[in-house]
Amino acid sequence: MTTPRKTNPIRLGPRATAALALVTLIGVGAFGWPLLAAGDSTVLDHSAEAPWLFALLLPLLIAVIVASIADEGLDAKAIAMLGVLAAVGAALRPLGAGTAGLEPMFFLLILASRVLGPGFGFVLGATTIFASALLTGGVGPWMPFQMLSMGWVCLGAGLLPGAERVRGRAELWLLAPYGVIASFGYGIVMNFQGWPLTTAGGGTNVDFVPGAPLPENLGRFLAYCLTTSMGWDLGRALTTAVCTLLLGTPVLKALRRATRRAAFGTPVQFEQSGGMNSL
Repeated sequence: MTTPRKTNPIRLGPRATAALALVTLIGVGAFGWPLLAAGDSTVLDHSAEAPWLFALLLPLLIAVIVASIADEGLDAKAIAMLGVLAAVGAALRPLGAGTAGLEPMFFLLILASRVLGPGFGFVLGATTIFASALLTGGVGPWMPFQMLSMGWVCLGAGLLPGAERVRGRAELWLLAPYGVIASFGYGIVMNFQGWPLTTAGGGTNVDFVPGAPLPENLGRFLAYCLTTSMGWDLGRALTTAVCTLLLGTPVLKALRRATRRAAFGTPVQFEQSGGMNSL
Protein backbone atom coordinates (compact mmCIF):
# COMPACT_ATOMS: atom_id res chain seq x y z
CA MET A 1 0.00 0.00 0.00
CA THR A 2 1.49 3.35 -1.06
CA THR A 3 1.51 6.39 1.16
CA PRO A 4 -0.62 9.28 -0.17
CA ARG A 5 1.42 12.16 -1.43
CA LYS A 6 1.37 15.36 0.53
CA THR A 7 -0.69 17.89 -1.42
CA ASN A 8 -0.55 20.79 1.03
CA PRO A 9 3.04 22.09 1.13
CA ILE A 10 2.24 24.36 4.10
CA ARG A 11 -0.06 23.01 6.77
CA LEU A 12 -1.60 25.10 9.52
CA GLY A 13 -0.15 23.43 12.59
CA PRO A 14 -0.59 24.73 16.15
CA ARG A 15 2.14 27.37 15.95
CA ALA A 16 1.04 28.65 12.56
CA THR A 17 -2.60 28.75 13.67
CA ALA A 18 -1.69 30.71 16.80
CA ALA A 19 0.39 33.19 14.78
CA LEU A 20 -2.38 33.57 12.22
CA ALA A 21 -4.94 34.16 14.97
CA LEU A 22 -2.72 36.83 16.51
CA VAL A 23 -2.21 38.57 13.16
CA THR A 24 -5.96 38.41 12.47
CA LEU A 25 -6.84 39.83 15.89
CA ILE A 26 -4.41 42.73 15.50
CA GLY A 27 -5.55 43.25 11.92
CA VAL A 28 -9.23 43.44 12.87
CA GLY A 29 -8.34 45.94 15.58
CA ALA A 30 -6.24 47.97 13.13
CA PHE A 31 -9.09 48.11 10.63
CA GLY A 32 -11.95 48.81 13.03
CA TRP A 33 -10.59 50.72 16.04
CA PRO A 34 -11.92 54.15 14.90
CA LEU A 35 -15.49 52.83 15.21
CA LEU A 36 -14.95 52.54 18.95
CA ALA A 37 -13.42 56.02 19.35
CA ALA A 38 -15.16 58.49 21.64
CA GLY A 39 -16.82 61.61 20.28
CA ASP A 40 -14.02 63.88 21.47
CA SER A 41 -11.33 61.58 20.09
CA THR A 42 -8.77 63.19 17.78
CA VAL A 43 -8.81 60.37 15.24
CA LEU A 44 -7.02 62.32 12.56
CA ASP A 45 -4.10 62.92 14.88
CA HIS A 46 -3.32 59.20 14.72
CA SER A 47 -2.91 59.12 10.94
CA ALA A 48 0.82 59.74 11.39
CA GLU A 49 1.07 56.47 13.31
CA ALA A 50 0.29 54.34 10.25
CA PRO A 51 3.99 53.64 9.56
CA TRP A 52 4.27 52.20 13.07
CA LEU A 53 1.38 49.88 12.30
CA PHE A 54 3.23 48.88 9.14
CA ALA A 55 6.30 48.03 11.22
CA LEU A 56 4.15 45.94 13.59
CA LEU A 57 2.01 43.97 11.15
CA LEU A 58 4.64 43.03 8.60
CA PRO A 59 6.85 41.07 11.05
CA LEU A 60 3.75 39.30 12.34
CA LEU A 61 2.80 38.28 8.83
CA ILE A 62 6.29 36.94 8.33
CA ALA A 63 5.93 35.12 11.66
CA VAL A 64 3.08 33.10 10.15
CA ILE A 65 5.47 31.83 7.48
CA VAL A 66 8.18 31.05 10.04
CA ALA A 67 5.70 29.25 12.28
CA SER A 68 4.46 27.21 9.31
CA ILE A 69 8.01 26.13 8.53
CA ALA A 70 8.62 25.20 12.18
CA ASP A 71 5.45 23.09 12.32
CA GLU A 72 5.59 21.07 9.12
CA GLY A 73 8.70 22.11 7.23
CA LEU A 74 8.87 23.94 3.94
CA ASP A 75 11.01 22.09 1.44
CA ALA A 76 12.72 23.49 -1.64
CA LYS A 77 9.89 22.35 -3.93
CA ALA A 78 7.29 24.24 -1.89
CA ILE A 79 9.47 27.35 -1.87
CA ALA A 80 9.86 27.08 -5.64
CA MET A 81 6.09 26.68 -6.11
CA LEU A 82 5.45 29.65 -3.85
CA GLY A 83 8.00 31.76 -5.71
CA VAL A 84 6.62 30.95 -9.15
CA LEU A 85 2.97 31.59 -8.21
CA ALA A 86 3.82 34.79 -6.33
CA ALA A 87 5.84 36.04 -9.30
CA VAL A 88 3.02 35.29 -11.74
CA GLY A 89 0.47 36.92 -9.45
CA ALA A 90 2.67 39.99 -9.00
CA ALA A 91 3.06 40.25 -12.78
CA LEU A 92 -0.70 39.97 -13.32
CA ARG A 93 -1.60 42.68 -10.82
CA PRO A 94 -0.38 45.70 -12.84
CA LEU A 95 -2.28 44.50 -15.94
CA GLY A 96 -5.57 45.72 -14.51
CA ALA A 97 -4.29 48.79 -12.69
CA GLY A 98 -6.56 51.75 -13.34
CA THR A 99 -8.93 49.74 -15.55
CA ALA A 100 -12.25 49.49 -13.70
CA GLY A 101 -11.03 46.96 -11.20
CA LEU A 102 -9.91 44.34 -13.72
CA GLU A 103 -7.57 42.29 -11.52
CA PRO A 104 -6.82 38.82 -12.93
CA MET A 105 -4.50 38.19 -9.98
CA PHE A 106 -7.50 37.30 -7.80
CA PHE A 107 -8.55 34.47 -10.08
CA LEU A 108 -5.12 32.82 -10.03
CA LEU A 109 -4.58 33.14 -6.27
CA ILE A 110 -8.01 31.74 -5.41
CA LEU A 111 -7.52 28.69 -7.65
CA ALA A 112 -3.99 28.09 -6.36
CA SER A 113 -5.20 28.30 -2.76
CA ARG A 114 -7.98 25.83 -3.54
CA VAL A 115 -5.46 23.28 -4.80
CA LEU A 116 -2.61 23.89 -2.35
CA GLY A 117 -4.58 24.45 0.84
CA PRO A 118 -5.31 27.28 3.30
CA GLY A 119 -1.83 27.51 4.83
CA PHE A 120 -0.11 27.84 1.46
CA GLY A 121 -2.90 30.16 0.33
CA PHE A 122 -2.43 32.63 3.17
CA VAL A 123 1.32 32.77 2.63
CA LEU A 124 0.84 33.05 -1.15
CA GLY A 125 -1.63 35.91 -0.84
CA ALA A 126 0.57 37.93 1.50
CA THR A 127 3.74 37.21 -0.48
CA THR A 128 2.16 38.14 -3.81
CA ILE A 129 0.99 41.51 -2.53
CA PHE A 130 4.45 42.16 -1.08
CA ALA A 131 6.15 41.21 -4.36
CA SER A 132 3.76 43.27 -6.48
CA ALA A 133 4.23 46.29 -4.21
CA LEU A 134 7.97 46.08 -4.75
CA LEU A 135 7.43 45.65 -8.49
CA THR A 136 5.09 48.63 -8.88
CA GLY A 137 6.50 50.91 -6.20
CA GLY A 138 3.36 50.55 -4.10
CA VAL A 139 5.12 50.20 -0.77
CA GLY A 140 3.46 52.24 1.94
CA PRO A 141 1.47 52.07 5.19
CA TRP A 142 -1.41 50.46 3.32
CA MET A 143 0.64 47.45 2.19
CA PRO A 144 0.31 45.33 5.38
CA PHE A 145 -3.46 45.83 5.21
CA GLN A 146 -3.43 44.57 1.62
CA MET A 147 -1.21 41.64 2.56
CA LEU A 148 -3.49 40.64 5.41
CA SER A 149 -6.69 41.08 3.37
CA MET A 150 -5.36 39.00 0.46
CA GLY A 151 -4.13 36.41 2.94
CA TRP A 152 -7.67 36.14 4.29
CA VAL A 153 -9.08 35.80 0.76
CA CYS A 154 -6.70 32.96 -0.09
CA LEU A 155 -7.15 31.30 3.30
CA GLY A 156 -10.89 31.20 2.71
CA ALA A 157 -10.42 29.68 -0.74
CA GLY A 158 -8.29 26.93 0.76
CA LEU A 159 -10.94 26.22 3.39
CA LEU A 160 -13.79 25.76 0.92
CA PRO A 161 -15.41 22.30 1.26
CA GLY A 162 -14.92 19.37 -1.09
CA ALA A 163 -11.25 19.91 -1.93
CA GLU A 164 -10.71 16.17 -2.44
CA ARG A 165 -14.11 15.29 -3.91
CA VAL A 166 -15.69 18.14 -5.88
CA ARG A 167 -14.43 18.42 -9.44
CA GLY A 168 -15.54 19.69 -12.84
CA ARG A 169 -18.28 22.27 -13.29
CA ALA A 170 -19.48 21.84 -9.72
CA GLU A 171 -16.11 23.02 -8.44
CA LEU A 172 -16.12 26.01 -10.78
CA TRP A 173 -19.58 27.00 -9.60
CA LEU A 174 -18.27 26.81 -6.04
CA LEU A 175 -15.19 28.94 -6.76
CA ALA A 176 -16.83 31.56 -8.97
CA PRO A 177 -19.36 32.77 -6.35
CA TYR A 178 -16.62 32.70 -3.74
CA GLY A 179 -14.50 34.87 -6.03
CA VAL A 180 -17.35 37.38 -6.29
CA ILE A 181 -17.88 37.50 -2.53
CA ALA A 182 -14.14 37.68 -1.84
CA SER A 183 -13.67 40.48 -4.39
CA PHE A 184 -16.33 42.64 -2.76
CA GLY A 185 -15.11 41.66 0.70
CA TYR A 186 -11.54 42.67 -0.13
CA GLY A 187 -12.69 46.06 -1.38
CA ILE A 188 -14.90 46.68 1.64
CA VAL A 189 -12.19 45.71 4.11
CA MET A 190 -9.61 47.87 2.35
CA ASN A 191 -12.03 50.82 2.40
CA PHE A 192 -12.05 50.53 6.17
CA GLN A 193 -8.30 51.14 6.15
CA GLY A 194 -8.61 54.72 4.95
CA TRP A 195 -12.23 55.80 5.42
CA PRO A 196 -12.11 56.95 9.07
CA LEU A 197 -8.84 58.85 8.65
CA THR A 198 -9.62 60.54 5.33
CA THR A 199 -13.28 61.53 5.78
CA ALA A 200 -13.62 62.46 9.46
CA GLY A 201 -14.94 66.00 9.83
CA GLY A 202 -15.84 66.40 6.16
CA GLY A 203 -19.50 67.19 6.84
CA THR A 204 -21.03 64.94 4.15
CA ASN A 205 -23.36 61.97 4.50
CA VAL A 206 -20.56 59.49 3.78
CA ASP A 207 -18.03 60.84 6.28
CA PHE A 208 -16.93 59.08 9.44
CA VAL A 209 -18.26 60.73 12.62
CA PRO A 210 -16.14 59.96 15.71
CA GLY A 211 -18.29 58.87 18.61
CA ALA A 212 -21.45 58.37 16.55
CA PRO A 213 -23.50 55.19 17.19
CA LEU A 214 -22.10 52.15 15.42
CA PRO A 215 -25.19 51.62 13.18
CA GLU A 216 -24.96 55.25 12.02
CA ASN A 217 -21.30 55.01 11.10
CA LEU A 218 -21.83 51.66 9.40
CA GLY A 219 -24.59 53.23 7.32
CA ARG A 220 -22.28 56.07 6.36
CA PHE A 221 -19.59 53.56 5.50
CA LEU A 222 -21.97 51.58 3.27
CA ALA A 223 -22.89 54.79 1.46
CA TYR A 224 -19.20 55.58 1.10
CA CYS A 225 -18.53 52.18 -0.49
CA LEU A 226 -21.48 52.53 -2.86
CA THR A 227 -20.41 55.98 -4.05
CA THR A 228 -16.65 55.51 -4.26
CA SER A 229 -15.53 51.93 -4.89
CA MET A 230 -18.54 49.88 -5.97
CA GLY A 231 -17.66 50.15 -9.66
CA TRP A 232 -14.09 49.01 -9.00
CA ASP A 233 -15.20 46.13 -6.78
CA LEU A 234 -17.80 45.06 -9.33
CA GLY A 235 -15.16 44.97 -12.06
CA ARG A 236 -12.90 42.84 -9.86
CA ALA A 237 -15.75 40.47 -9.00
CA LEU A 238 -16.84 40.01 -12.64
CA THR A 239 -13.27 39.48 -13.82
CA THR A 240 -12.66 36.86 -11.15
CA ALA A 241 -15.92 35.01 -11.85
CA VAL A 242 -15.56 35.05 -15.65
CA CYS A 243 -11.91 33.95 -15.57
CA THR A 244 -12.79 31.16 -13.13
CA LEU A 245 -15.61 29.82 -15.29
CA LEU A 246 -13.71 30.11 -18.58
CA LEU A 247 -10.16 29.19 -17.53
CA GLY A 248 -10.67 27.41 -14.22
CA THR A 249 -10.66 23.84 -15.54
CA PRO A 250 -7.26 23.92 -17.31
CA VAL A 251 -5.65 26.01 -14.56
CA LEU A 252 -6.87 23.69 -11.81
CA LYS A 253 -5.67 20.65 -13.78
CA ALA A 254 -2.26 22.23 -14.31
CA LEU A 255 -1.91 23.14 -10.65
CA ARG A 256 -2.92 19.65 -9.49
CA ARG A 257 -0.58 18.03 -11.98
CA ALA A 258 2.31 20.18 -10.78
CA THR A 259 1.41 19.39 -7.17
CA ARG A 260 1.38 15.65 -7.79
CA ARG A 261 4.73 15.75 -9.55
CA ALA A 262 6.25 17.90 -6.81
CA ALA A 263 5.36 15.24 -4.20
CA PHE A 264 5.71 17.70 -1.32
CA GLY A 265 7.17 16.18 1.79
CA THR A 266 8.87 13.31 -0.03
CA PRO A 267 12.56 13.28 0.91
CA VAL A 268 15.02 13.69 -1.93
CA GLN A 269 17.32 10.70 -2.40
CA PHE A 270 20.60 10.72 -4.28
CA GLU A 271 21.90 7.57 -5.90
CA GLN A 272 25.54 6.95 -6.64
CA SER A 273 26.28 6.13 -10.25
CA GLY A 274 27.95 2.90 -11.27
CA GLY A 275 31.00 4.80 -12.48
CA MET A 276 31.56 6.31 -9.08
CA ASN A 277 31.25 2.88 -7.39
CA SER A 278 33.99 1.49 -9.60
CA LEU A 279 36.53 4.09 -8.47
